[in-house]
Amino acid sequence: MAKKSKLTQVAAKIGAAMGRADRKAHQIANAGVLAKKELADISKQVDALKRQLQKTTKRLKRALS
Repeated sequence: MAKKSKLTQVAAKIGAAMGRADRKAHQIANAGVLAKKELADISKQVDALKRQLQKTTKRLKRALS
């Protein structure tokens, strides 16, 4: 069987490195999307807690006056 040339070997190494870099970039992008969704969920929870606190404060003021 013919021996692979150095050029072919180097090209294979470059392609493999590019593939690994591309895979890592996709993983990071997916993590960013997930973090954005989680942040949106957390902000919704904070808003709900703010509304609940406002209602409770209003009730408490009415009860004390």
